Amino acid sequence: MGFSTGFTEEASYAEKNLSQEQEKAIEDIFAGKENNTLLHYLFGHTGTGKTEVFLQLAKKTLAEGKSVIYLVPEIGLTHQVIEEIRERFGDSLAVLHSALSIAQKIAEWKKIIQGKAKIVVGARSAIFAPVENLGLIIIDEEHDASYKAGNTPRYHARQVAMMRSSRHQSLLVMGSATPSLEAWHAMSEKIIIQHKLTERLSGGEKPEMQVVNLSCTDMSCSSISPELEENMREVLKEDRQVMLFLNRRGFTHFFKCNSCGKDLQCKNCSVALTYHKSEKRFRCHYCGWTMEAQNSCPSCNSLDIAYYGFGTEFIEKEVQAKFPGHSIERLDTDSLENKNDLAEKLERFRNGETSILLGTQMVAKGLNFPGLKLVGVVLADTGLHMPDFRANERVFSLLVQVAGRAGRFFPDGKVIIQSFYPERPAIHFACNTDIEGFYKWEIEQRKSLFFPPFSRLISLVFRSASKEKSAEAAESAYTILEAELEALKEKNAPKDEEYWDEILGPSPAPLAMIAQNHRHQILLRATELKYIHTAVERFLSHYKPISGVYIEVDLDPLNLL
Repeated sequence: MGFSTGFTEEASYAEKNLSQEQEKAIEDIFAGKENNTLLHYLFGHTGTGKTEVFLQLAKKTLAEGKSVIYLVPEIGLTHQVIEEIRERFGDSLAVLHSALSIAQKIAEWKKIIQGKAKIVVGARSAIFAPVENLGLIIIDEEHDASYKAGNTPRYHARQVAMMRSSRHQSLLVMGSATPSLEAWHAMSEKIIIQHKLTERLSGGEKPEMQVVNLSCTDMSCSSISPELEENMREVLKEDRQVMLFLNRRGFTHFFKCNSCGKDLQCKNCSVALTYHKSEKRFRCHYCGWTMEAQNSCPSCNSLDIAYYGFGTEFIEKEVQAKFPGHSIERLDTDSLENKNDLAEKLERFRNGETSILLGTQMVAKGLNFPGLKLVGVVLADTGLHMPDFRANERVFSLLVQVAGRAGRFFPDGKVIIQSFYPERPAIHFACNTDIEGFYKWEIEQRKSLFFPPFSRLISLVFRSASKEKSAEAAESAYTILEAELEALKEKNAPKDEEYWDEILGPSPAPLAMIAQNHRHQILLRATELKYIHTAVERFLSHYKPISGVYIEVDLDPLNLL
C-alpha cells in the first residue's frame, strides 16, 4: 500500500495551536486552584484535542516548578502519547510500567527520587511514584478498566489519585470520550468539574454511522455483510485503510454435537472452550488449558458436529479470501509473539504499509491513524449478555471508542456497525453517537436497581479445589457478616434516614469454577461504605480460615463474575 499520510513525525509531535475551547479549559482548570477546586474532567468526542490540553497543563505545571504524574491505560497501546511527551519534555521524563526489568525500574525510580524526572508517565502503578512537589495528576482514558488492579491489592488508580490530589492539594484532571458512570455522576453532582470539548480537530469530522441489522441479513455464508464488504472495497480502491473490530478471539466460539447436544467445556473452568484453527486446538481463555480438535463427538462418537460463532482468527481468514491483494494485520493477544510485535504492527498500519487492521478491544484504545477511513464493527453484541450490571456500559464505551478511530484527519470517515440487536440501548445510543443520552438512560437503570454510583459494593469470593469447602466457608462468612453488620448499626445508628444495606448470597459465582477452583460469592452493598467496610474488616480479623480456602476481597468491583 504505502501511501503518504501527509504527516511528518516532527509535525505530529510539535505543539499545536489551541482552539478557544482548549484555551478556556486550561484557563478554567488553573483558575479553579484559587478556590480549591481540584477535580476536573475533559469530556469530548474522540479527536477533540484532549491530549493537547493535558500536555499544555503539564507544561504550565512544570513551569511552576512542580511535578506531574500522567497515567495512561496501557503503555503498549499508547506509544504515540509516550513519544509525544518525550519529544516535548525530554530528559525530565520517567516511564513506569510492568514490562520494565527490575534494573530499569530502579533506574527510573532513582531519577524520580533524585528530582531529575519531573513528569512520570505510566500505567496504573505509576500513581504511587514518589514525586516531589506534586502539582498535577492526569488520567487519560479514565473509563478504562485497566486502571483497576485485578489482583491484591485491588486498588483503583482513580481513587488513589483523588486521595493524592487531596493530600498534596494538586490538580487532578481526567479525560475520556466515554467517562465511567461513576465519573459522569460525580460531574452531574458538581463533585468533579466538567470541561466540554466539542470541536473535532486535525481536519476530521464526525464520521457517518451506518447500522446493519443482522437479523434481516443473510449471514449464512459470511460474517461480513454485503454493506460492509462493499464499503471496504470502495475504501481500499481509494488507497485508504480499514479497521475491523470484533471483541472475541479465536476461530470459532464453541463446539456442539447435533446428535446429543454435547458442548466442550474446560475441565478446569465453567466456560466453553474456543477453537483456534491455527493451533488445531481448543483453548480456555481463563486458565489456558487446551485439547486437540475433535472430528467426532467425545460423548457419543457422532460425526454430526458443528462449530458455531466466530472470532478474530475466523475473520482474518475470511478477509484474506475476500481481499487477496491487500495486506491484513490481526491484533489480539494470540497474534502477539513478543513484546515488540504490538508496536511494530501498529507502526506498519500507521505508516500505510497495512491495508486492513483487525483486532479486539486493543484497536479501540486511543490510537490515531491518518489513513483510516472506514471502521467496521463485525458484531456489536459481544458482551451484551454478560451477567454483570456494567455490561451495557462496557459495550457502549467500546463501540464509541472504536468508532472514534474513523476519519480523524479527513471529513468523510465512516463506521458500519453490525448487530442482531440494534434496538438495545447500548447499541442504539452508540450508533447515534448520543453519549449523554446513554448516560441519562443508564443512570436511571442503575438507580432503579440500586447499583453504583447509587451504592457501594464489596465482593467476597471464596475459592477452593473442594466445592464443599468453598460453600461452607461462604456460609460461615455470611453468618458472621450479618451479625457484625447488625451490631454496628445497633451501636451506632445511621444518621441518614435513607441509609440502606443488604448482603446478597452466598451463592456460586457466575463463573462457578476457574482453574480447578470452585467459587462462591457474597456481595455487600449499601448507600455508604462505612458500615459494610467495618463489618468486612471485623469478619477478616475474627474469621478462622478453612484449610484450602482462599478469600478474594474486592472493594468497588468492576465486574461480578
